[in-house]
Amino acid sequence: MFLILVFNFQEKILISAYADFDKTFPFAPHFQEVNGFQMHYVDEGDRSREVVLCLHGEPTWGYLFRSLITALRSDYRVVVPDHMGFGKSETPQDRSYWLQDHIDNLEKLVLQLDLKEITLVMHDFGGPVGMGLAARHPGRIKRIISTNGPTPFGHPDGMERLMENAAIAPWFQWIVKANEDGSLEQVLGQLGFNILSTMKINGFENHGVISDTWISAYGAHFATPGDCLGAIGWAKGFATGAHQFEVPDAAAIATIRSQPALAIWGDADKTLHPPIFLPLFTSLFPVADVRRLPEAGHYCFEDAPDEIAGIVRRFLKNS
Repeated sequence: MFLILVFNFQEKILISAYADFDKTFPFAPHFQEVNGFQMHYVDEGDRSREVVLCLHGEPTWGYLFRSLITALRSDYRVVVPDHMGFGKSETPQDRSYWLQDHIDNLEKLVLQLDLKEITLVMHDFGGPVGMGLAARHPGRIKRIISTNGPTPFGHPDGMERLMENAAIAPWFQWIVKANEDGSLEQVLGQLGFNILSTMKINGFENHGVISDTWISAYGAHFATPGDCLGAIGWAKGFATGAHQFEVPDAAAIATIRSQPALAIWGDADKTLHPPIFLPLFTSLFPVADVRRLPEAGHYCFEDAPDEIAGIVRRFLKNS
């Protein structure tokens, strides 16, 4: 039985690793053993160049950044990991999937690859994961780019803003209700079937992007309830208060505040409301550029990929 289980796991990794989803994700897969699981990441471009590290959120994976990877890899080293339980990374069945676990995993990957001079590009919960890395290793961070991703960094009102947002965001309202009535695991355990409706609740405006390939790319990882533990864990962690935000020390705050920063935020975001979360960014980076995209939603990279790629390229070049 053990050999069968190992074979099945390896077969799954082999199939998912080389899936390019009709050539919409034509990037070579890389795997690193991180904290006891196989973590997948894209590593495109010359490895001697500056690093752009892209961090996804819920329930996406590196596929979200496919256009940005293509736009940047000729001039930068673009590294795009899939968090534990997402994308092409393994989903261990005996682990917790809290924020602090994802920060630990990212830290381990960054140290193993010895990534330095990092520009963080953070979306959704990739924001607190990336800022957790910045708190632990501020000297490795060169720039910060928030793309509809919160940037908590020791803010005293961070939890108040989170709860204020949860009171008006349909996604967080559903999480709280589903956790109370016991349906959260059942619903999110079927993401392979309901990935489109789940992402639509969170919000994207470009319906033209939807195709069988697109749905397959976002739903492929979640074939069984056991494959959905990452997505369940992120939602469950919010509902139960299990996520622990990294608290930077004074030296880390000073270092990160001095770095160039950029915020790109889809104004139609129904999950992370701009008036609530952008002040986290502007209070940390008061002179940074903030680019608001009126017709883009939460998944801004699906709504305005070319516009965002152009903004990011100009920022990297000018900073």
